[in-house]
Amino acid sequence: MTPHNELRLLPWSGPDGKPCFLSTDGTNGPLSRLADRTEAAQLDLAAEVLEYSQEVLTDESSSLEELRLVASDLTGALRDALRVAASRGHRLPTLGTSDHGDSNKVPHLSAGAFG
Repeated sequence: MTPHNELRLLPWSGPDGKPCFLSTDGTNGPLSRLADRTEAAQLDLAAEVLEYSQEVLTDESSSLEELRLVASDLTGALRDALRVAASRGHRLPTLGTSDHGDSNKVPHLSAGAFG
């Protein structure tokens, strides 16, 4: 992928809760690598929260407090996963047209674009 200047949505918020962006022309800088590692950790945590929530929800003896905690954890994990998806979506290459020359848009992505 050719480098290009753009703002990257980072996987954390600023002190005021607003989104943070990085002006970058590539993915090899230290802040980009930190953001990549943070995104991976957030997605791993989301998978763990999902697995745990399934256990709590299928356990009929789960208390209301446990259910509220799971709902809170799921909300945070979903928020983080959506931010990662938005950030990665903005960094995907532009869609091209199909080989048939029609107006249908077909993505031309390498396997590396999917993680």
